[in-house]
Formats: sequence, C-alpha cells, structure tokens
Amino acid sequence: MKTYRRRIREKIIQALHTLELRNTDPETTAEWLITPEIAQDANAVKFFRELLNCIIDHKEEIDGYISKHTFNWDMNRIAIIDKNILRMALAELLYFEDIPPKVSINEAIETAKKFSSTDKSSKFVNGVLDAIFNDLKGSGKIKKCGRGLIDNTKTKQQKSEEKTCTER
Repeated sequence: MKTYRRRIREKIIQALHTLELRNTDPETTAEWLITPEIAQDANAVKFFRELLNCIIDHKEEIDGYISKHTFNWDMNRIAIIDKNILRMALAELLYFEDIPPKVSINEAIETAKKFSSTDKSSKFVNGVLDAIFNDLKGSGKIKKCGRGLIDNTKTKQQKSEEKTCTER
C-alpha cells in the first residue's frame, strides 16, 4: 500500500471527531478527508471506508467494552479524542483479521501521543486497550489470520482457523 495506514488512521480519528461534533454524515465527512494522495490508492480508500464504517456499525458494542474496562470513568468523562482512538483500535482488534493486535494497540498509542492534549492519554489508551485485549483474548473473541495471528507458535486449532480464513 503506497499510502501508510497510520495516515489513514489519523484521518479516521478526524472523521470520528467530526461526526461526534457536527451534524454530518460519514460519506460527506469521508469526502473531505480523503486527500488526493489517499484517493490515488484504491486499497487506502477501501481501508479508510471499511474501518470508518466498522466503527460506526459496531459503536454500541465497542463502547460497551470501553465502559466495562474504564471502571472509574463515565463514558462522558473520557476525552472525545481518546474515546475515538479506543474505538478505532477495538474495531481493528475485533473485525480486521489481518491486522495483528500489537499493531492496532501500538498505532493507537502513537495516535494518542500525536493528537491527545495530555501526556497521560497514551498511557490511558494503552492501559484500557491492554485490559480489553486480554479479556477478549481470554474469551476467544479475537480472531486473526495471516499477518494478524497473535504469535508465531500456532496450535492445531489456529492452523485450522488460518486455513479457513485463507479460503474465504
């Protein structure tokens, strides 16, 4: 992919922020955020749209995970930017089988460092995502294949799941 996914993730955060603060629709928001550089790369545009739509479509479920793992925080008290970074990372963890969990978490931390207003945001995002990831992994809700596999040592079940994943 010519366009780096980090730039696309940054655009996703901008789109989510816009959708939260303005009365607009995802398509209109996407139109002005997809720069000519991104528009030239069909895979970049596809990733942008799929990730944005996934977050929107699964927002209630994703917010449930965030609420469950932010014990002393009401969802309204979490900074909008941090909440959207968490939403983006969770969408990748839950619904993008080819993205390794470590990549999603690290990208969220780096995005928090860049966009959040406090130094504590990246630590907050890291702590919340780590707790949610461990919970999801323990309950078997993390499904990864190909590059997205959690580690290089594969069990028979993981090899079977990877084969199934590649057959799709």
